[in-house]
Amino acid sequence: MGSNGVPINILLVDDEDNILQSLRRVLRSEPYRLFFAGSGEVALQQLESVHIDLVISDARMPGMDGATLLCQIQKRWPNCMRILLTGYTDLASTIKAINEGEIYRYISKPWDDEELRLVIRQALAFQHAERERLRLEALTQEQNRQLQELNGFLEQRVTARTAELQQTADMLDLAYEELRKSYVTATEVFASLIAQRVSKERQTNAQVLLLVKAYAQHYKLDPILSGDLAMAAALYNLGKLTWDDHLFSTPSDLLYKEDRERYRQYPETGESLLLALEPIQNAGLIIRNHQERWDGQGYPDRLAGENIPLGSRILRLAVDFIELQRGMILDRKLSRDVALLLVKKHAGRLYDPAVCELFVELCTTLAPDLALADNTIISLDVRRLEPGMVLARNLYADNGMLLLNEGKQLTRALIDKLAVFEASEGARYTLFVRMSEVKSEATTGVS
Repeated sequence: MGSNGVPINILLVDDEDNILQSLRRVLRSEPYRLFFAGSGEVALQQLESVHIDLVISDARMPGMDGATLLCQIQKRWPNCMRILLTGYTDLASTIKAINEGEIYRYISKPWDDEELRLVIRQALAFQHAERERLRLEALTQEQNRQLQELNGFLEQRVTARTAELQQTADMLDLAYEELRKSYVTATEVFASLIAQRVSKERQTNAQVLLLVKAYAQHYKLDPILSGDLAMAAALYNLGKLTWDDHLFSTPSDLLYKEDRERYRQYPETGESLLLALEPIQNAGLIIRNHQERWDGQGYPDRLAGENIPLGSRILRLAVDFIELQRGMILDRKLSRDVALLLVKKHAGRLYDPAVCELFVELCTTLAPDLALADNTIISLDVRRLEPGMVLARNLYADNGMLLLNEGKQLTRALIDKLAVFEASEGARYTLFVRMSEVKSEATTGVS
């Protein structure tokens, strides 16, 4: 049953009865009403007579194939969710379904039962969010109509109606804001689907999204840019969905020839998949240009400097910072601190120097654990250090020299030396210590 108590209807389409029976078995414990069709023509007949929320169709069928069926459904029943069951050899059919049928997801056969159930739940959640968006849009249109009627009496009732008109305008602003939040929520739901395509250690969208949201909030970016940037962060690797498995497992710097060229196409592919969704087009442009370089040697458009959209410059920093730690760029995983040093080193070549400086500050002094959240670690300056505290991260000088190793227990003499070193270098250091160590020291002091 849906959230409003109306039954959820799912139509399963396949010319092989054993496949339909397998799907029936997988979904028999789910709260859906199932309908079945052995061909695309029969499926269209059922859609004309019964309200269907979601269609799952096989790609290869005699007569009308799955991609053609889903294209027809998209044109005639665009609010019906569409999922394609496809074999690894059905690439052309899959591309057609994505481009023309605007499918929500494709699932490779043989499928994993739990993954299939999860995809269906997420597809229906996305559908619910889209229906809510349409409801808010209708509400906004109705309020606009009411506002136009009020304007007809405005000249005679300016003074008396000023407060009421202001209230109505506020309601419109709220409706538009809710509409935009609905799209942001929908993109984050879709990002969870993208994550299913890769192994857990290479699921980066959540961490990238956390970083860009923190950047936008701390540096008070324009709300519209913040929303576009959040959607772009959630969907930045959408273009990777058509990759073969070996592209996901190979660091980008080790790719060559055809694989390297295909890797470079993913930002542009990601944008193209979002073109049909007008509210996400700005996010799509951020995705398209997030692999551009400050020196103009990036791709796909070889933009340089401030010609690169600001959102793309911020997104690239977050993506590289996370992917360096996951071993997705170099042939090894970098520690958080080393990844941050490498990002800082390439300011002016890969990254906007000014944005890079703010990003590094955010990830160190202001919010050191955004990417790898650990609530047991806090940051302290030298003046607040106490003997017995234990370092949770390496401490580096401004020139990159290692000063203290992670795990080092601080003594009064060592803290005094750090204070002297700060004064002589004109620097300011932040050290990260375990919360448990701080608590134990505080307890010791009280007793």
